[in-house]
Amino acid sequence: MKSWRFLLLIAVFALIAAACGSSATTTTADTGTTAATTTTEAMTTTTAATTTTEAMAPVGSADNPIKVLFVPSVDSTVIVAGGEIMADALKQATGLNFEVSVPTSYAATIEEMCASPDNTMGFIPGLGYVLASDRCGVDVAFKAVRFGWSVYWAEILVGRDSGLNNLSDLDGKKWAYPDTGSTSGYMVPTLMFDEAGITPGETVEAGSHGAAVLAVYNGQADFGTAFFSPPLMPDGNWDESMAPDIPDDLIDSCAPSEDGSKLLCGDWRVLDARSSVRTDAPDIMQKVKILTISPPIPNDTLSFGPDFPSDVRSQIETALVDFSQTDAWAQSIGSQDFYGWTGIETATDSEYDNLRKIVALVGYTPEG
Repeated sequence: MKSWRFLLLIAVFALIAAACGSSATTTTADTGTTAATTTTEAMTTTTAATTTTEAMAPVGSADNPIKVLFVPSVDSTVIVAGGEIMADALKQATGLNFEVSVPTSYAATIEEMCASPDNTMGFIPGLGYVLASDRCGVDVAFKAVRFGWSVYWAEILVGRDSGLNNLSDLDGKKWAYPDTGSTSGYMVPTLMFDEAGITPGETVEAGSHGAAVLAVYNGQADFGTAFFSPPLMPDGNWDESMAPDIPDDLIDSCAPSEDGSKLLCGDWRVLDARSSVRTDAPDIMQKVKILTISPPIPNDTLSFGPDFPSDVRSQIETALVDFSQTDAWAQSIGSQDFYGWTGIETATDSEYDNLRKIVALVGYTPEG
């Protein structure tokens, strides 16, 4: 069997149509039907005019706001609140109107972008981008940066006292994951298990990364999968040669900060999915550990619908870069309770070709 690392080298990360119609008009010289004909023609003209007016409402106008879509990877109320902050800032900068929403799943977000190709922008993970791009031509603009990293990882979490210490120990065990459309929470772990010859037992679709973490914490699953971002260290930067978890001698000190905004272990700051549940489970670090992490995955994206007007897109891109330099960014998508983007970088479609190869390799399609 090919090794996972080799798979990532060949493949480090495939979906809607539109219809149109025509119309024709006829006239009659029969004076007995002149009034009816005139009325019919008038109604047809009025209907056509109305349809034309609606179709021509400019993208970003009050009648045709730009749909800002976020995948439900964390608490939807947090996403909506932070998304509105972003939308207000973008409106102030561009004069455009925005409508924030969180579809019910990763797949539903893709559906919405393809169904509304000229007025949607979506903050979607790499896998979601690949599927949306290959399905209907959704186009990437930016990728997330988190504390200097433009990549992230999948993490496998187990209870500290579970006795599970190796991947092989997970065979037949109950697995909690966020969503089948999640790159780090489902797709990458699925490939890791396949390469290791592991077949999980019962599965739990928790609905978000934080919920998958809590499933392990509460004993509802033997192990869970979620996103991993490296911890912030007091001296130097974390690298892949280091253990992914906080040093054992600091675990007892781990707790939310006084204002509840951070999960700290001494001078270390936890940034992986466990941090998102620090309020619900202040002792999460004492109860749940990282078993292992995956090879790196390209970061999530901001992408636009395939027919999004280029001039409007350019305005939004400029405004978004400017917004990323403000303090309000940290109250929006930059919040660690939201998506934790500390910055953004321009992204290109080719960066996600390896994800496409993995999708093709496993024949993945999203579920509703």
